[in-house]
Amino acid sequence: MSDFYESDQALSEYLLFHYGDPDLQMPWTHGPLAATDFPVRCVETALDSYPLPADARALELGCAVGRAAFELSRSCARIIALDRSAAFIAAARRLQSHGRIDFTIPVEGPLTQRTTARTPVGSFPERIQFEVGDALHLPADLGTFDLVLAANLLDRLPDPVRFLSNVESLVKPEGRLLLTSPYTWLETYTPRPSWLCADGRRTSEVLHSLLPGFRLLRRVDLPFVIREHARKFQWSVAEATLWQRCSPA
Repeated sequence: MSDFYESDQALSEYLLFHYGDPDLQMPWTHGPLAATDFPVRCVETALDSYPLPADARALELGCAVGRAAFELSRSCARIIALDRSAAFIAAARRLQSHGRIDFTIPVEGPLTQRTTARTPVGSFPERIQFEVGDALHLPADLGTFDLVLAANLLDRLPDPVRFLSNVESLVKPEGRLLLTSPYTWLETYTPRPSWLCADGRRTSEVLHSLLPGFRLLRRVDLPFVIREHARKFQWSVAEATLWQRCSPA
């Protein structure tokens, strides 16, 4: 089975999703305008009222083409950003080294439009380490982080319970974890017995029992939109849960 996230279509959609002008992400004034710039809003949610130390380290799992990592570089001294897609990481590295990528987006049928992804102004690309990596098979020497971000990752993992059981070891005591997901469970990515919604309970109700070492700070809805072509869009609403790791007794 081919991997969608290695395709040219996915790369184009995600470059626009992460870096596109809002009027390209959602050109219709009667559309969900508040759903643009999702990676930026994820970082704002993670850092809300959270004073990071000067030497703060952040880990992003499922970074896609890297916008959130660039945004985190404004506040963190070091960011490790991982994604399973080699195509996504290659694009993020090219942005890191060249500052821009020209790419095309579909308009209608064979018609396309040329646009450009640019490294965000005021970011510090040299602080970021982009790597191809699997959130379920992380290097043993990663260490711990002041902030771990996993945006729209849970429902794309084959074993989300395993991921959640391991994530505590990545977060420093009093550090933060931000999870976002629209909870779109599909057997393409996650075997049905591993879905977190079961026994009449939604995923958001199950998360507490799977993160016993954390306390929930806030829960917010973060809409997002992925453009497929000029007249077709995926509009979704991710639930964002912000957690703080409890200090050892």
